[in-house]
Amino acid sequence: MIETLNPLELALLDRWQRDFPLEARPFAVLASALAVEETTVLERLAAFRRQGLISRVGAVVRPNTAGASTLAAMAVPPARLEAVADRVNAEPAVNHNYQREHDLNLWFVVAAADPAAVAETLAGISRDSGLEVLDLPLERAYHIDLGFGLEGRDRCTRRYVAGGAAPTIEADAADRRLLSAIEDGLPLVPRPFAKIAQSLGWTETEALDRLRRLCAGGVVSRFGLVVRHRSLGYRANAMAVWDVPDDGVDRVAADFAGQSFVTLCYRRPRRRPRWPYNLFCMIHGRDRLTVEAQVGRLNDIAGTRALPQAVLFSRRCFKQRGARFSGEAKEAAA
Repeated sequence: MIETLNPLELALLDRWQRDFPLEARPFAVLASALAVEETTVLERLAAFRRQGLISRVGAVVRPNTAGASTLAAMAVPPARLEAVADRVNAEPAVNHNYQREHDLNLWFVVAAADPAAVAETLAGISRDSGLEVLDLPLERAYHIDLGFGLEGRDRCTRRYVAGGAAPTIEADAADRRLLSAIEDGLPLVPRPFAKIAQSLGWTETEALDRLRRLCAGGVVSRFGLVVRHRSLGYRANAMAVWDVPDDGVDRVAADFAGQSFVTLCYRRPRRRPRWPYNLFCMIHGRDRLTVEAQVGRLNDIAGTRALPQAVLFSRRCFKQRGARFSGEAKEAAA
């Protein structure tokens, strides 16, 4: 699909995966930078959504800053995989659900209002399926990006904070209302923040100021075009994991997270004996051989070839969307 895009479309997709202008007329800012009309930008973004190249123009929220979340895994008998995946997908709190190449073959993310709601979701899935669910909550985020370079670079401009610095603010009830209002993305109209603000009973200035605060404080890790990587040719998606001695995780993670082809890098707990790994990296490549070579490069850079490790390629995507904040927002407004 990417081969059919013209230079304007490539520039639009590549440049504004982050640093989207939080201004009253943001699409006019994009249009000015591209030397086209505002209507042209809006038309192209609408076409990208129809074509499945982007899921939305909006916020990527850092895990556990506006609610609670976890990564979970199950070992599902192959004959039951689709049925169990359907049961997992039925949970509104599940936003990602993938089959991966491993005995633990179903991996999904749960994001809910609080830890109790996450635990309740996992317990319900385990009860209904009769299968164990491994709970692997985030312990430390070193790099969370998922931006994809399209104009000759490995990735659009990245931002990495050594050691995964924590957000400097906490999201409050009003913040969660705003995140709920934009969870499906900005409306593709000339003044999108005014329309969002009207739905909340706020002024446009109030909505923009609050969103700028969430971005500056680290609750929103990225604001911009959220692309669908498979549609753009990144079809080899792998979760690479290592068992790193606890006193060396931060050093190894810094080496890994600094590489342009690593889109996610984070620490999660081991669950021995079923799951012995504590350092996770996501790598999205155009083909399997490239991703395998990139994992080898990580081992060479960090000196981790001798450590226990595994590469879990994705085989099937059962569900993928942004985190939902609607339930929490309704509670806050009640």
